Amino acid sequence: MAVIELNGVGKTFAGTEVIRDVSLRIEDGEFCVFVGPSGCGKSTLLRLIAGLEDVTAGRIVIGGRDVTALEPYARGLSMVFQSYALYPHMTVRDNIAFALRTARLPEKEVAAKVAEAARMLQLDAYLDRKPAALSGGQRQRVAIGRAIVRQPQAFLFDEPLSNLDAALRSDTRHEIARLHRQLAATMIYVTHDQVEAMTLADRIVVLQAGQIMQVGTPRDLYERPANLFVAQFIGSPRMNLIPGNAIGEETAQIGVRPEHLRIVPSGTGRIKGRVEFAEYLGADANVILDCGAAGRLSMRLSGQALPGEKAVIDLDWNTDLTHRFDTAGLRILSVKT
Repeated sequence: MAVIELNGVGKTFAGTEVIRDVSLRIEDGEFCVFVGPSGCGKSTLLRLIAGLEDVTAGRIVIGGRDVTALEPYARGLSMVFQSYALYPHMTVRDNIAFALRTARLPEKEVAAKVAEAARMLQLDAYLDRKPAALSGGQRQRVAIGRAIVRQPQAFLFDEPLSNLDAALRSDTRHEIARLHRQLAATMIYVTHDQVEAMTLADRIVVLQAGQIMQVGTPRDLYERPANLFVAQFIGSPRMNLIPGNAIGEETAQIGVRPEHLRIVPSGTGRIKGRVEFAEYLGADANVILDCGAAGRLSMRLSGQALPGEKAVIDLDWNTDLTHRFDTAGLRILSVKT
């Protein structure tokens, strides 16, 4: 496995700058997730690392070797795409073995590598089936198996779970996490799904408009967002923003997570809110409140403690859990450490 370094990497398409001066170091064995909204440049950045796009500026170094000008096959990487890209006429065994046979490895070695990959991905019982006879999750595991047998320096995943339903996404996400622990491999994973980012990553890279907004552990990003973009992108429901002047604060905006709002006795809250509607989710619920000058706020609470429709309630929150942002949208204080 290898350290991956991006030094001032930029990419321009037809005069439009889509990746802007990105510098980043991904450690050996790290699981790094690129996350951001559609069009932020996360997949383009992954393709630059893979060599599927040429960089306009900067350098890419993998394992201490400058690979900026190298073809994809010479970079020692394996990539798993959103589409499974399996050969429909081949069995699972032959799909996994394809790259090894192309490299003319001895058939005994090919068989051993395929068997090991199948064991790790729990595909032993499906080796003689063709892709059409597999579920979406099984097909994605075959695609991952094809990447594993090449024993690359790093694995690149480009939104690999997007085509799966919710249950399969969860199961396959667990498989990828388990695989990372087994292989201790360097992995870069692109997604727009913050649940995948938060549950899989050692570190998350949040991107917007081709620039890095923040890099940190899931806890860092959730508890200490560097700016308004990260504050509202990470977390669901997203962080509430309250104008400082609506609650007598000098700070431009106050950030309060929905789970940190609480109902207090009438007359004791910082603000009042009228219940607009509630989303009952079973164990918990999201309540949307009209809080006048403080804005429209979201509160997460137990599904057994729903206030009545149109009820007017007093709200408060723990000051230690609030976030403060200046007029430029940058975090200026977070008491919680």
